[in-house]
Amino acid sequence: MAMTRAHWGSRLGFVLAASGSAVGLGNLWKFPYVTWENQGGAFVLVYLAAVVLLGVPIMTAEILVGRRAQLSPVPAFEKLGGGGWSAVGWLGVAAGGVIQSYYMVIAGWSLWSFYQCAGWSLGGYTSPADGAFGEFLANAPLQLSLTATFTLATAYIVWRGIGGGIETATKIMMPLLLAILLYLLGTALLMDGRDQALRMLFLPDFSTLRASSLLEAVGQAFFSLSLGLGAMITYGSYISKEESIFRSSVAVVALDTAVALIAAVAMFTIIFSVEGLSESLSGSTVGMLFVTLPELFYTQMPGGVLLAPAFYVLVAAAALSSTISLGEVVVSLFIDRMGWTRGKATLVATGVVFLGSILAALSVGAVPALSSFELFAGKAGVLSTLDHVAANLLLPLGGLGTTVFVGWFLGREDVREELGAFGQSAVFSVWLWLVRVVAPVAITALLIAVFMGKDFS
Repeated sequence: MAMTRAHWGSRLGFVLAASGSAVGLGNLWKFPYVTWENQGGAFVLVYLAAVVLLGVPIMTAEILVGRRAQLSPVPAFEKLGGGGWSAVGWLGVAAGGVIQSYYMVIAGWSLWSFYQCAGWSLGGYTSPADGAFGEFLANAPLQLSLTATFTLATAYIVWRGIGGGIETATKIMMPLLLAILLYLLGTALLMDGRDQALRMLFLPDFSTLRASSLLEAVGQAFFSLSLGLGAMITYGSYISKEESIFRSSVAVVALDTAVALIAAVAMFTIIFSVEGLSESLSGSTVGMLFVTLPELFYTQMPGGVLLAPAFYVLVAAAALSSTISLGEVVVSLFIDRMGWTRGKATLVATGVVFLGSILAALSVGAVPALSSFELFAGKAGVLSTLDHVAANLLLPLGGLGTTVFVGWFLGREDVREELGAFGQSAVFSVWLWLVRVVAPVAITALLIAVFMGKDFS
């Protein structure tokens, strides 16, 4: 199996694909939103520290497992640690499938927003009627059509394989994403709120840093990098033995973090430039992204007729680069475990995940029984429930299992060998200590916070 396994064509191909997996709505809106709620500067410093001390070591560990085994998460843990460790792999697969099922729905909304903005840019902006977004969510045929469109696009790219599908697509989407993001940043920096935004983001005031902010920063760093869901293990299984895992991990984390910071600068500038906007940010982040921002583009921002549709191309590209990595987690399991062809594996995996997507799509307003379903307090609807389970349970448990396995159960010499030159360096001992002690303690703290009522979804 390992002898015939596909590989990325280059380190750049892997970095763009892995970065695409990590970059998503969490970077484009959740990070700016969480940073705003925690009053900027000091929180950003803590977040950056968490990215370096947790994000890089955990990502390196996950990629290491995939490349060492040359297999997807479940068979990888079985091969390297025995059958009992397959539970960690199953957590990753479950997380990937669950997140993909509801992410497809939200990703579909970006297609509708692009369609609306394109129409407004060509024919003139007309403010939607009150309740228009609620009517959109309750339109079952439209919700299912948008979800199915995004599902088919994802399945096609995954079906094409690593080189001809995922790597090729991300080499197009990631530069496009970065170009549009930089255009958004450049346009936003022409607005009056620029100086306030930069001061709030990059001049730390530690008197504003709450104890809860520390945990929030750790959680955001962990979740924004797509850790704990099997994607990095799966993508790592396609890395050539000649590539440096550590250097690739640093590149992925750096690109992902840069996207989050650029998005925060742009969003903060918009917030400070539009009178009254800062007082309305306590509502739904999804509502802000799909309801408030389109109006701001056309009524407040210079060049909004170009920026609005471009922004939703950005959102769609970020979402698609994430959904294909989630799809690959499940597809690679069927290929490695069942010996299926990629075509058959893609068809079955897409069908299974789409069943969950149907329930999620109908739970945002079309079917009252699905919309009112509440397993966790304050999380009404199937979509919110799936999001809560994935973010608060599956991801941290998967990440914890991986760090414990690599840090304490996978042989030290095996780890050194897989890390190449980095494994022989003096810094290796620091990295291993972070994987063995710091990361498990931090993730355990996240889980304790969850059981005490904290919500990271």
